[in-house]
Amino acid sequence: MTMSVIWTGMVVVSILCGLATGRGAQVAAAAVEGTGAAVELCLSIAGMMCLWTGIMEIMRCAGLAEKLSRLLRPVLKRLYPDVADDRGVMDSISANVSANLLGLGNAATPLGLEAARRMSRRSGTVASDSLCMLVVCNTASIQLIPTTVATVRAAAGSNTPFDILPAVWLASAVSVGVGITAAKICARIWRD
Repeated sequence: MTMSVIWTGMVVVSILCGLATGRGAQVAAAAVEGTGAAVELCLSIAGMMCLWTGIMEIMRCAGLAEKLSRLLRPVLKRLYPDVADDRGVMDSISANVSANLLGLGNAATPLGLEAARRMSRRSGTVASDSLCMLVVCNTASIQLIPTTVATVRAAAGSNTPFDILPAVWLASAVSVGVGITAAKICARIWRD
């Protein structure tokens, strides 16, 4: 609701400023141009999402997702000790991490929600430390291949949309490290 009010207010202010400055025609032209660019961007992102979601499904059918899950399990057991014995939760978390590694936030979100739903069944009405850690890790998420950002850059005309990889790797590693550290510290503070 709040975002609707903010966006509506921005549109109204833009139109009023355009009319007040005698640039109403330019505001209208920008609105038409912007909507066309938005549709074009959505289609290009949808194509990339279909590609990577398909690759994730092929990985799942080929058993690669299970192998990746086994590879991630030792790290995930340390991050989520409360649910380490629940294979369903750990599989959902592993799938979520895999999607995030590929930069597929749209595919990772339902997987993260499924893991959170399974975790909440165990902890009741209060968020457990593991559930808080899931939210932190899913929000910060390490990305090896930032597909969505690269798609936006390609749609905007970049000849080298993946040249941001080192910056993305560094930023995502730092954000996940800080997030995990903060979650662990907060868990200890509230436990004591």
